[in-house]
Amino acid sequence: MNWTDKIQVYNEDCMQTMARYEDGWFDLAIVDIPYGLGDKLTSGGTWANKYKKGDADWDKLPPPSYFNELFRVSKNQIIWGGNYAQLPPCRCFFIWDKLSHMPTMADCEMAWTSFDENAKIFKHPRNTSEKRIHITQKPIKLYNWILDRYAKPDFKILDTHLGSGSNAISCHHYGCELVAAELDTDYYNDSFKRFKLNTAQQKLF
Repeated sequence: MNWTDKIQVYNEDCMQTMARYEDGWFDLAIVDIPYGLGDKLTSGGTWANKYKKGDADWDKLPPPSYFNELFRVSKNQIIWGGNYAQLPPCRCFFIWDKLSHMPTMADCEMAWTSFDENAKIFKHPRNTSEKRIHITQKPIKLYNWILDRYAKPDFKILDTHLGSGSNAISCHHYGCELVAAELDTDYYNDSFKRFKLNTAQQKLF
């Protein structure tokens, strides 16, 4: 479905989405994969609430075939949770420092990248004024920070796990083309509503 003339989001498995595109079609893939932590996180914070609802089966690390396709269709990659996958050594990893540190929650998250540069840290609190619609929702400002440093307005961006839609909102304001996939229909619909609400407002940086 076309959310705008530059933002196209499919409510389907991301493997179907990637299969449509030629090698190297996307300038950059920015993805937030399931970390595959499973029952290691069944107490404390939002993870515990998610398991109580009985809908945490999605938390499975993608198989090697996913990463093969991701690397096939994109020239560069930023993979949140890539530290849990079997990927090559990474010099330019990202750290999202959540600032407000809590005993039952992670103080930060890591992204694997394909860039041969120095590692970077983005500092932003986990709790903001943004309404939370997804268990792994990341701030729009995190994606703004990424696009400012590693993208250009004419870039073609891929997001295989759109989730809350933060990446779509940021790409819209930045002027990039985005192709994204979200398998869960409820998350797809909620992220579309959030996208429409946020893109009707001024760009917030």
